[in-house]
Amino acid sequence: MNPGDDIYGSPEHLAFRETVRKFVQTELAPRAREFDKVGHFDKSLYPKMGELGLLGIRYDPRYGGLGLDYSYHAIFLEELVGCDNAGVAMGITVQTDMATPALHRFGSEELKQKYLVPAIRGEMVAAIAVTEPSAGSDVAAIKTRAVRDGDFWVINGSKMYITNAATADWLCLLAVTDPQGGYGGFTQIVIPTDSPGFTYQLLDKIGNKGSDTGLLFFEDVRVPLANTIGDPHRGFQQQMMQFQDERMVPIVSAPVSAHHLWQLTLEHCQQRVAFGKPLAKMQVNQHKFVDMMIEITAAQEFAYRCMRKMVRGEDATLDISMAKVFTTKMQQFVATTCVQLFGGAGYIYENPAARAFVDSRLVSIGGGADEVMKQVVAKMLQV
Repeated sequence: MNPGDDIYGSPEHLAFRETVRKFVQTELAPRAREFDKVGHFDKSLYPKMGELGLLGIRYDPRYGGLGLDYSYHAIFLEELVGCDNAGVAMGITVQTDMATPALHRFGSEELKQKYLVPAIRGEMVAAIAVTEPSAGSDVAAIKTRAVRDGDFWVINGSKMYITNAATADWLCLLAVTDPQGGYGGFTQIVIPTDSPGFTYQLLDKIGNKGSDTGLLFFEDVRVPLANTIGDPHRGFQQQMMQFQDERMVPIVSAPVSAHHLWQLTLEHCQQRVAFGKPLAKMQVNQHKFVDMMIEITAAQEFAYRCMRKMVRGEDATLDISMAKVFTTKMQQFVATTCVQLFGGAGYIYENPAARAFVDSRLVSIGGGADEVMKQVVAKMLQV
């Protein structure tokens, strides 16, 4: 039995995988390098994903979701790797795994109808606005303020490294609403990006070029109190829950991405001849392929472990925190090794190893840096 059969080996899962794969291979993969050049994803493709239900796989059918368990979403994340553009995949998963989970879990009916339903349909694009110039993994250090003024929040501050900065129609913003409230002084708020006082500035990244990333600025931005997601005193805790969804993205996708690169690199080394024989027949390189496969296999098993807990609705915080560190380090190890095996060609951006080399570096930083994940694990293990 395939190790993943108990998670997503049913005929229904296989049919769903074929649906996702067809969309990715037809609509996304052929335009992979185009998206790199323009620096963003084609917004017109979101409604197409919405029609297939891919933007709300786990969400309540009342809001247009498919109401399926995490195993189907894991299939989506795995197949999305086939788009051959890490930036595009990131922009899409910001919508599905980073900006909308809290709204689905905690948002009011009015807020869901106004923002979640269009996001699931692909009629609106969302972004998550948490990180700031002086507050990255230390989320509690954010300074962006939302001050109550009658029936409105008035927001001032800035956010940094925000994916979908230019394409988002609304933001899931985390702001300080009670400076003396400690962890109870943060609130999640939906911010329409057409609000007066909101501006952005794009950033030039070294990788993930198929998505737009930027600085966000809020200058007396006014939004209704009704835009508050859930309990205004529980915004920090709600965001921590949302981070678990975000961290599962690289955990699920990294083994698939790394295995694909491993196969491409092996094919190259089987064809490339040096010193009278294929590179793949040199013992030192054979050992490199073995070392990579050991890491890929271990990471895949770790991903399966997390998936099973997600499907069962169990608390997977400890496993997710450990798996994010392990799988992302594996992905970087494989990318670095494959660049070496490709030689000079591996340093050219058109080469898949080169793109993986720069793209994979982000995953040990975003969604909680390795150092933060290790602190979470240490606390849970009481060491």
